[in-house]
Amino acid sequence: MEHISQRAPLQHAQASSANTGPLIIITTLFFMWGLLTALNDVLIPHLKALYTLNYVQAMLVQFCFFGAYFLVSLPAGMLIKKIGYQNGAVAGLVIAAAGCALFYPASMSGYALFLLGFFVLASGITILQVAANPYVTVLGDARTASSRLTLTQAFNSLGTTVAPTLGGILILSSDVTDRAAQAASVQGPYLALAGALLLLALMFAFARLPKIDYAEDSVPVAGAAKESALSHPQLVMGAIGIFLYVGGEVSIGSFLINFLGEPNIASLPADMAAHYVSYYWGGAMVGRFIGFLVMRYVSPGKTLAFNAAASMTLILVAIFGHGQTAMWAILAVGLCNSIMFPTIFSMALYRLGNLTGQASGILCMAIVGGAIVPFAQGLLADSIGLQQSFLMPLLCYAFVLYFGVKYAGLYSTGEQA
Repeated sequence: MEHISQRAPLQHAQASSANTGPLIIITTLFFMWGLLTALNDVLIPHLKALYTLNYVQAMLVQFCFFGAYFLVSLPAGMLIKKIGYQNGAVAGLVIAAAGCALFYPASMSGYALFLLGFFVLASGITILQVAANPYVTVLGDARTASSRLTLTQAFNSLGTTVAPTLGGILILSSDVTDRAAQAASVQGPYLALAGALLLLALMFAFARLPKIDYAEDSVPVAGAAKESALSHPQLVMGAIGIFLYVGGEVSIGSFLINFLGEPNIASLPADMAAHYVSYYWGGAMVGRFIGFLVMRYVSPGKTLAFNAAASMTLILVAIFGHGQTAMWAILAVGLCNSIMFPTIFSMALYRLGNLTGQASGILCMAIVGGAIVPFAQGLLADSIGLQQSFLMPLLCYAFVLYFGVKYAGLYSTGEQA
């Protein structure tokens, strides 16, 4: 999110064996924030049933969670500038642990305290992402930075894949009928997560990591002193694309358990439906590897447009179909999601030069779509029905399709995203 640099030559370049331990710790961080983010898909139907909420009220979970990305991203950058990247990562972990710990009193209090817990948890994750991402690039040879980033992102996807199944087992137990017991079912898992985050904070605090310097704003090219990244149409369109893509992806995941419980879809109880949500996020993990191979031969814009069109087709099947066909159609959207975020991101930043840091911050703030779109779909679900409410993510993917087609020729022949 923030522009960073390394001192050159990098005196912290150590043997790869010396970097293995720190890389394992950082990869674990990617796994943990994927796990914590996808657990929301389990907690939304749980809290909806527990507090007898309508869909709009239930979507306040994602509103508070992804709203933190928008509100905390800039302060996180300032905090890290002041205390450094390593201390910033430790602070992020401690704050995220505090958010998890809040779920204990929330289970004995009410929905409002749960929402505060989600906001605090996401604030910690936001700080953590701003602080931890740079280490992936400096822990080893710069030439293999991309492969290390792919590895860590794969573990992030692994976290989002296992979270729904794990949450279904630990939280959505179908044999628990007592309201107090249902509320208390979150206590153990989230206290365990708080403990794991604190342990990671200790490990990160004492890990010997390369020092990363916060680069002051680079000297702009002549004549570009007052130029804004927002003067570049592809960035503005890309920011809208990120907003709508993240919103559509998160919104579908948020409604999946309730959708699979519909009588005309699968009539699955919540704990069983949670297992199928793992297919949605697991599809994104598998699709990343497929997309990596495909985009060696097909332009990123065309690949993005194809995936968006496929997503729209699958959502239409889910809206107008029923039974297993509709169920597997909506789950298959996860496979199409796989390459969208990094592809939109890289296309939006194409050839922005010294404006790249500013543009990256704008794109990261656009992740707030994960707060707004599920809320909008909740309004639709309450007014026209859950199945028809998937028109909202359908419209989101329509814009992604437009963006992919419009900038399909952005990269010259042989040039990689």
